[in-house]
Amino acid sequence: MSNAYDEWVGREEAHTQRIDASVVRAMAATLDLERAPAAGDPLPPGWQWLFFNPAARRSGLGEDGHPRRGGFLPPIELPRRMWAGSRIRYLVDVPVQSEATRRSRIVKVENKVGKRGSLWFVTVEHTTQCEGADCIIEEQDIVYREAPPAGAPAAAPEPYDGQARWSQEVRPDTTLLFRYSALTFNGHRIHYDQAYARDEEGYPDLVVHGPLTATLLQQLALQHGEGRRLASFEFRGVSPLFVSRAFRIEGHAKDDGSLALWARGPDGELAMSATAVLR
Repeated sequence: MSNAYDEWVGREEAHTQRIDASVVRAMAATLDLERAPAAGDPLPPGWQWLFFNPAARRSGLGEDGHPRRGGFLPPIELPRRMWAGSRIRYLVDVPVQSEATRRSRIVKVENKVGKRGSLWFVTVEHTTQCEGADCIIEEQDIVYREAPPAGAPAAAPEPYDGQARWSQEVRPDTTLLFRYSALTFNGHRIHYDQAYARDEEGYPDLVVHGPLTATLLQQLALQHGEGRRLASFEFRGVSPLFVSRAFRIEGHAKDDGSLALWARGPDGELAMSATAVLR
């Protein structure tokens, strides 16, 4: 069955950028790491999201701080949009300070109806190449949804029963959110404009970036990967995390050798689920 946005399926764009060591050092400082990857070192998993981000002019931004609808992505009119999850394959290392190209293609635009109304899902395939080789292939899911009714109560959190072998506390403050927004050139106001996040999008406070949480989960996987490299990683956002409310990143090894990972919110709720495969 066709839909109004079928003509966007198959659209492509490409961006070439140097994997600048100064950006990598800034990310390491943001995550409070003792050592930053140097020129020639592999770019850590998740850090590819620091690069290839659109630099829209200020006059080309929407009310939410994102680039206005249309262009590469379809002009879906639903007011709320978020990164719902990704499936990533890490094939070849991307060296810091190398020149890389990311080629993006829209592979699917799909409408669904959820508990709170209409939802549109846009799936974009990103292929990052370096020296002619495919290095990272990612399928990213972007969801567009209706605004919640004014005064609608938030769903009560349900405690997650995952049994963790490893667990680390994360305390997200406003500086962490500001720095990550700056490094990813992410203008979405829910991450830095408290009044907008509360009054316009209905959140109780500033929202922690989904890809930041996913990056921390990939870091956790490597810490417990016994020296192996990340071959693939997939994640799905379940419920938002908020500034100044500590959460935990957790996980355990599965029988098949992969790692089950998740972020557990301050009330015990599942905020993000993920699976990592190492080699």
